Amino acid sequence: MKKILMIVCIAATFLGCGISADAKKKEACFQMYSVRGLIGDPGKFAQNHKEVLAQLAKMGYTSTEAANYDNGKLYGLSPEDYKAAIEASGMKVLSSHVGHGLSAQELASGNFTEALKWWDQCIDAHKRAGMSYMVLPWLDTPKTLKDAEVTCKYLNAIGQKVNAAGMKFGYHNHSHEFNKVEGKVWYDYMLEHTDADKVFFEMDVYWAVRGQVSPVAYFNKYPGRFLLLHIKDHQELGQSGMVGFDAIFNNADKAGLQNLVVELEGSAKPNIMDGMKESIDYLKAAKFVKASYSK
Repeated sequence: MKKILMIVCIAATFLGCGISADAKKKEACFQMYSVRGLIGDPGKFAQNHKEVLAQLAKMGYTSTEAANYDNGKLYGLSPEDYKAAIEASGMKVLSSHVGHGLSAQELASGNFTEALKWWDQCIDAHKRAGMSYMVLPWLDTPKTLKDAEVTCKYLNAIGQKVNAAGMKFGYHNHSHEFNKVEGKVWYDYMLEHTDADKVFFEMDVYWAVRGQVSPVAYFNKYPGRFLLLHIKDHQELGQSGMVGFDAIFNNADKAGLQNLVVELEGSAKPNIMDGMKESIDYLKAAKFVKASYSK
């Protein structure tokens, strides 16, 4: 009888809260924009990051995607100090959202030499911070296909610079990329006019659904291009029923997924940290989510 009770106790320890022992070991990055009210700018980061990052690491998040780069610094810190702050929490630095678009004059002339100069300091800072990926989070919809062509050449040129520094460069969508430019879907045009070895895509699956397209259809049409995915719902993951996460993860190999990134635009909970925990718990419990997608 004692032996049976001991086995039951051990099982309860590893299966607490209905989540298996293996599920607790899943890799999951989080986009720091999710907790912008707590650590979204240099002042808030300096004041709150130790407590907030420690809580997120305890929940099970394993890495971070930054969203506050400015003039060589991340959240007001040197790249080295930012890296140290993340690693002190038990997580690692994975990626960063950063951007510099083209002016109307650069689009018209096709000369983006000056814009590329901006990226030199940016790339150096992210390399020093230990980033694996740099992601451009927004581009306006081009007015013409000529503008679209120049923009894609610009993306390829950035990607070449980022690759040379030992990192990968990608683009993150919202919903407007699924609008058409002179009869061509802008997102498709980007995929078809950027080089796969220079530009990957971090599909935000929520915004794709809001753009009335199927993420899985894109995985099948452009296999291997989606190294990162923003795993997002209307609020906490799995609550709205809008996003078919099971189908998305069941086709992750086709997508080319290497890392998943959780992002919350908002939360139904009074405290965003409760929403972050509910979201990571959803991924832990989901049998269709692998422990790791790292290659």
